[in-house]
Amino acid sequence: MKLFKTLPALLGFSSLAVAAPTPEKIENIEARSPVSVQLASGTVVGTSLAGIDTFNGIPFADPPVGNLRLAPPRKLSKNLGTFTTPLLAPACPQMFLSTDSSNILFNLLGSFLQLPFLQTITGQEDCLNISVQRPKGTKAGDKLPVAFWIYGGGFELGATLTYDGTSLLSSAVAQGQPFIYVAVNYRVAGFGFLGGAEILRNGSANLGLLDQRMGLQWVADNIAAFGGDPDKVTIWGESAGAMSVYDQMVLYGGNATYNGKPLFRGAIMNSGTAVPAERVDSPKAQAIYDNVVKKAGCSASADSLACLRQVPYSKFLAAVNAAPGILSYSSLGLSYLPRPDGVVLPDSPEALLQQGRYHAVPMIAGDQEDEGTLFSIFQSDVNSTPSLVTWLSEYMFSQATRAQLTQLVNTYDTAISSGSPFRTSILNELYPGFKRTAAVLGDLAFTLTRRLVLTEAARQNPSVPIWSYLSSYDYGTPFLGTFHASDILQVFYGLLPNNAMRSSRTYIFNFIYNLDPNVGVKGFANWPKWTAQGRQLMWFETGDANSLLKDDFRDDSFQWIANNSAVLRV
Repeated sequence: MKLFKTLPALLGFSSLAVAAPTPEKIENIEARSPVSVQLASGTVVGTSLAGIDTFNGIPFADPPVGNLRLAPPRKLSKNLGTFTTPLLAPACPQMFLSTDSSNILFNLLGSFLQLPFLQTITGQEDCLNISVQRPKGTKAGDKLPVAFWIYGGGFELGATLTYDGTSLLSSAVAQGQPFIYVAVNYRVAGFGFLGGAEILRNGSANLGLLDQRMGLQWVADNIAAFGGDPDKVTIWGESAGAMSVYDQMVLYGGNATYNGKPLFRGAIMNSGTAVPAERVDSPKAQAIYDNVVKKAGCSASADSLACLRQVPYSKFLAAVNAAPGILSYSSLGLSYLPRPDGVVLPDSPEALLQQGRYHAVPMIAGDQEDEGTLFSIFQSDVNSTPSLVTWLSEYMFSQATRAQLTQLVNTYDTAISSGSPFRTSILNELYPGFKRTAAVLGDLAFTLTRRLVLTEAARQNPSVPIWSYLSSYDYGTPFLGTFHASDILQVFYGLLPNNAMRSSRTYIFNFIYNLDPNVGVKGFANWPKWTAQGRQLMWFETGDANSLLKDDFRDDSFQWIANNSAVLRV
């Protein structure tokens, strides 16, 4: 691992040496002024600063503590009264990176790179809250469209406090397309996605998804008071947030209605779609539950789930966080993730789409070119076809045979020039086999699974429009390329105000307004719809130029995945 110590000098991240904007960093720009909104349940008092009104941390559910720990969210049962919103919204309990993982990542990425999911956040169980931001002067009755943001973090960590929407809203206002930005806190890791037969019997599976759904219901009930239009909601997320967006489309077998109306009319998925998964009571999920019970000291209890609900918070947190994390050797073989339970998710997410059991809405779905590199830096002993097959079998796909996984891996060339970061010849081989492993993981979790989802969606509902993209604007970053989550820096935070940022944002704002990235503000090339025949991607090729790209790369691998998707469940 001595190589990692030399990497910061090689990485050109000095231009990204700015963390996510937070209230503390802008506190001295001007004095904050109070602003209030009247809801049926009380008065919400927020602050106005730099042309944006912010209402952070509004509770939408009863605290999920005590008997409500590891239970579906319960709608807030008390009136808010006069609720003064906090400067930072309380985050849910986090599954922190291990010290070793953090050291490796920071040595690799450089201490200046401030990715949201690498930040240390202090969470708490009373965390089911929602944040709303709007352009200053917006009032009830304005009926602005709404963007409902779901953060990522591998279903293990993440919080709304690291996704301030000020930059997005300021850009939207400048181009005459103001909207309401909403972000929801939901339970993650063992608090929100614990599996096991006990969880299944209790009806307590996929709690994080239910938190998100209750947040959407809160929007339907309350967003008009903030000046938003509950009939014009677009759900938008990145990574696990994008996968959550997809899950909201298939939740309850595609039932996305509330009080007789759909909860959202459009979907944007950045780096994530379906996560094919084994059941909540699968052997892997059960083993994790059993380990949590053991670590929490509940093994001798006649009702282990009841025991878990009563152990002290710190003890339960340590127990659920004893499972392997996403940025570790186990990587994308996630410990905690949405799993079929027969009700909330009636089947594996990709199977629900194949059955036509999803809420079909216009959508944008795309990827970073090198999705797998960030998740492949810990497996230095995975350096051959047999070792990669073994790793995939042990950590990701227990239902696939070694022969099947060998067929899959053999669709990827062993030549260094073929791996990820793509298009970099013989460069960037962090360890023997790194680029091939990165290509495989990136395709399985993100890029080719996206193509699989879009192909099926186009078959099921050809009249519902789809747009897709590939981002390569960080091409040339050593070892990582245009890596997973780099779009948060480029597009969401807008740290590099170049063509990639401006065009991406304009397409997104157009979609939020008109369900079409080409309708609204002009000035950028037409983005063709993705169809089963055309398969055209908008290629954010560099920071300064976009072009079109055919979505047919690595087709041998795609065909194998498409023909064997039933065994590729985590």
